[in-house]
Amino acid sequence: MRANEPQASGTAIPEVPFTAPPGGPAGVEVMTLAELRARRAAATGATGAAGDFHRPQRPAFHHLLTLDRGTLRHTVDFTAHTVEPGSWLWVRPGQVQQWGELDGADGLLVLFEPGFPDPATVAAARLDDPFAAAVLHTDGPEREALRHAVRHLHHEYASGADLPAEIHHALLRHLLAALLLRLANPPAPCGSAATEPGETYRRFRQAVEHHFTRTRRVEDYAKYLGYSPRTLSRATLAAAGVGAKEFVDRRVVLEAKRLLAHSESSAARIADHLGFADAANFAKFFHQRTGTTPIAFRTAVRGASGGVAEGAPIAG
Repeated sequence: MRANEPQASGTAIPEVPFTAPPGGPAGVEVMTLAELRARRAAATGATGAAGDFHRPQRPAFHHLLTLDRGTLRHTVDFTAHTVEPGSWLWVRPGQVQQWGELDGADGLLVLFEPGFPDPATVAAARLDDPFAAAVLHTDGPEREALRHAVRHLHHEYASGADLPAEIHHALLRHLLAALLLRLANPPAPCGSAATEPGETYRRFRQAVEHHFTRTRRVEDYAKYLGYSPRTLSRATLAAAGVGAKEFVDRRVVLEAKRLLAHSESSAARIADHLGFADAANFAKFFHQRTGTTPIAFRTAVRGASGGVAEGAPIAG
């Protein structure tokens, strides 16, 4: 099993573990899209499962993709995106992804496990942000700096095997950190100051990630964190563009979609997992926020072949 190949296909979207290539360093892999196409062709020849590569899958590791030529359609958490030269696709562990056709594009793909970067990089690059943008756009000097950073990483990955393993590993970690920190912290436009999420929002976001299956009440988060509900809403609106209640609800909806797509659990079991009193309450909540029922969403996402609207969620 290689890092970018799904496990045996089935009704649910398969989870994909990271597996280092033979002789490669643990925790990271860098390849060209030409190499990925060759790998896909070899797997297809061996199994005859040409369509498996394009099935939805849930990797347990980060994907960073940038193009030198062409365009690529890629679906992340049920939203389709177009990747072009100068833009970066970032798929994070646990997100559902679905590859488009690779034949018309060339570029570099970086795969790495969550534990490969050092903790300082994880924090500064906000690697654990569940709502981080899937596609980042760059231009000018920053675009060129990122291009050099990823090419340096690729060169070291491909040519550093002659070094002692611990030195090669350390170099790859440092070069990946430089790339991630640049990508996650672009320079502010001329004449404006860079804005970082405030401490209140960061604490709220972390609390939601840990407790959204237990409570959707902003008052509970406010009490837990020592803020007023109004303070949480103001901080969340400033940082994320939505109020605190909407932020929590979006996280619940995202997890509901993932569970409906990945598992065979009934609506009642998913409702219980997400803290709803019963399946009817869950279905009402889900329909109000997505315009479709849980069962209709499950049917749609499992029957989807990638034909979703740009920037729009799959609807039932």
